[in-house]
Amino acid sequence: MKKLVLAGAIALFGLSNAQIAKGTAYISGQVGYSQEENNNTDKKIESFKVIPTAGYFVGTNLAVGLGVGYKNDKTTTSVTNSFGNTTVVTENEGTTSAFVVAPFVRKYWTIADKLYIFGQLEVPMEFGTEKNEVNATATTGSTTTSTSTSTKANYTSIGVNIKPGLDYFLNKNWSIEATFGEFGYNTSKFDVDGAKSVNNYKFGLNLSAVTFGVKYVFAK
Repeated sequence: MKKLVLAGAIALFGLSNAQIAKGTAYISGQVGYSQEENNNTDKKIESFKVIPTAGYFVGTNLAVGLGVGYKNDKTTTSVTNSFGNTTVVTENEGTTSAFVVAPFVRKYWTIADKLYIFGQLEVPMEFGTEKNEVNATATTGSTTTSTSTSTKANYTSIGVNIKPGLDYFLNKNWSIEATFGEFGYNTSKFDVDGAKSVNNYKFGLNLSAVTFGVKYVFAK
């Protein structure tokens, strides 16, 4: 019995000492596209983002890194209204595009030989533009008139987030990671006269919104 306990303790000690060495580098990132169409409201939403990420371990189980990329969201709606014998079709297209920069620090803690839990502190920043175009077409009998308006405004967004996650190494070069929550703060403001900042707070674990990623590790 004593030998069994001793063997278990040695095994546990060995697993807990698995570490990611200083000087290790990795590349990862986010690539995503989604589209939603609601035929009841004639509304369509498209989202696209690509944010490659690079990290470097400045110490044992401690990495710093940077994500740089681009994101774009577009919402299109079409509304038809009738006023007597006049029919008005209004099409609205709103587009938000942004250049994204996200420096971060990530700390790992060993759970098992190939499994780690981590906490990531990041400072995401967006430098973007929001455009809105409205086209209206009025038809009365055989007469058709069209009007069009367009607005554009730049905005800046900055935040501070903490994300917990798990990282499992398939081998020395490939790992799968998952984040399952976010705690943080974000503020954004449009670059127009009289604009006020918009503040958002996020606190909590969300197991229904787990994100997965794959990264390549340049093992030493």
